[in-house]
Amino acid sequence: MIRQLMRSRRKQILVDISTQWFFFKNPADFAHQQKVLANIRRLMAWARLKNIPVISTCQIYANSNGSSEGRYSIEGTPAIRKLRFTLLNDRIVFPPDSSMDMPCDVLRNYRQIILQERCPDPFEEPRSERLFTEVIANEFIIIGANAEDTVKATALGLLQRGKTVTIVTDAITWKDKIEASFAFRKMQAKGGHLAETRSIAGKSRLASPGLNRRHSLKLAQKN
Repeated sequence: MIRQLMRSRRKQILVDISTQWFFFKNPADFAHQQKVLANIRRLMAWARLKNIPVISTCQIYANSNGSSEGRYSIEGTPAIRKLRFTLLNDRIVFPPDSSMDMPCDVLRNYRQIILQERCPDPFEEPRSERLFTEVIANEFIIIGANAEDTVKATALGLLQRGKTVTIVTDAITWKDKIEASFAFRKMQAKGGHLAETRSIAGKSRLASPGLNRRHSLKLAQKN
């Protein structure tokens, strides 16, 4: 069982939410997304350096002849791919299904767990709900997309389960700045700690990830 593994408390876990090409392709918000991507890259490098486990969620929706939730990433398209620098070599991917099964030694054998999901709230997915509920850590550090939906749902779900949660505001993108501001305040009101990348990973020496229309797909690869 997962609980048998999690009795040895980990200091920190990085929670990487929906860092997929689909959520970082809005040209109207290019400058904001560049800053967020640079900070996500810094935090992923920090996790590699410090040997911190990463739990990633990835939204993936079936293509039902145009009747699927087309505003999201569709199965079989490049949009579902995670950005290249958010992937660790030592990873395991769990597909979206109704199963709760997961190897008891999963965080001993893999540095990154990728949970593919068919809804914005990971706690509506049986496997994701079980992992986030049973894993024990001193702190869950959240980055990714988007503040007003998936990030908020993940943070509030963890807080409701008694977890210590840090939301890295400058490593999280949004669709609507005003709604994102409300979301950050709600997460803070429920007990979440708001932080910036430099307070966790220090000053950056990394170059910009260089997201643009011509080279953006080079940042993505299949899981």
